[in-house]
Amino acid sequence: MADRNGKFAIITGASTGIGFELATLAAKDGYDILVVANESLIEAAATDFRQFGTDVQAIEADLSTIDGVDALLSAADGRRIDVLCANAGHGLGSGFLDQRVDDWRSVVDTNITGTLYLMQRVMPAMVARNDGKVLVTGSVAGYIPGAFQAVYNGSKAFIDSFTEALRNEIKDADGVTLTTLMPGPVDTEFFDRADMNDTSVGADPNKSDPADVAKDGWDALMGGKPSIFSGWKTKLQGVLANVTPGSVLAEQHRKMAEPGSSND
Repeated sequence: MADRNGKFAIITGASTGIGFELATLAAKDGYDILVVANESLIEAAATDFRQFGTDVQAIEADLSTIDGVDALLSAADGRRIDVLCANAGHGLGSGFLDQRVDDWRSVVDTNITGTLYLMQRVMPAMVARNDGKVLVTGSVAGYIPGAFQAVYNGSKAFIDSFTEALRNEIKDADGVTLTTLMPGPVDTEFFDRADMNDTSVGADPNKSDPADVAKDGWDALMGGKPSIFSGWKTKLQGVLANVTPGSVLAEQHRKMAEPGSSND
């Protein structure tokens, strides 16, 4: 890193989508950044981030594993972490009974285990010095029983709940903020990678722009907000989910996510 006294941010899942846009915003705001993804596209993304004049380091690592998270932190080389955007995650479509164990475990290990381990490694230093900001990408999906996307929605329910609990645990460290970003469907590679292009939600042309979602999250992070639904439709969906029976929500989700529903 060029200037170890400058502001420093880590952004995970930064090769595309929301993570790419978060890293762009961090670089624009003058942060030196360490970006990571589990694909070689992260190197091309890093080239884009360098246009803003800050120091950019990129690493390819699998954050579903403890070794992958350790490799990321090793790349930080002991530098003080001012901002952490824990954005890495992926989905998985189709019925749960038809999914391979390795596939659904990868969702759980990336969205939950890797995220928690990274936070547990980074946040104690923030709490000790009473200064730091963390953004975690949850989802409004965590409020909805996700028929034909059950493991993903369940993993986001965990993240939405976990971050709320952790905010309470660290509330005495008032210089440390933990923000949960909760978008709805976003126009990213998510649906292609989750094999959901033939679903109603995957084929929907009106998904949110990842740049808009990232801006909502970044602004909430910088403002120290505890959580934010990205977009008024997503906020309304979250509010209604709290008063709608789970069986009704699951049936509604089935109509969006069942394979072949894009033809209905």
